[in-house]
Amino acid sequence: MKRIKLDGKKMTDRKTAHEYIAAKLSFPDYYGKNLDALADCLSEIGEDTQIKLINTEEFVKNLDPLHKGFIRVFTDISESNPHLRFKTDITIDE
Repeated sequence: MKRIKLDGKKMTDRKTAHEYIAAKLSFPDYYGKNLDALADCLSEIGEDTQIKLINTEEFVKNLDPLHKGFIRVFTDISESNPHLRFKTDITIDE
């Protein structure tokens, strides 16, 4: 299984978060750097992959309130893509 750590300290705003995620996950150059594009690329992962978000306090602080959208996309796609597992200690209130 491929294991990837996403460091919340390195995602200082929306733009850098998308750029960092794209680099860590080797997304294609045409990645649209928005949540819909993130969902599309995560859905296409065909190799067993575990993604773990670390330094979550910094992630929330840097991106609040946008962090909720990122977490929701990772969580939703990990529920629909059997090759993707997502771990974090953040929960999103419905």
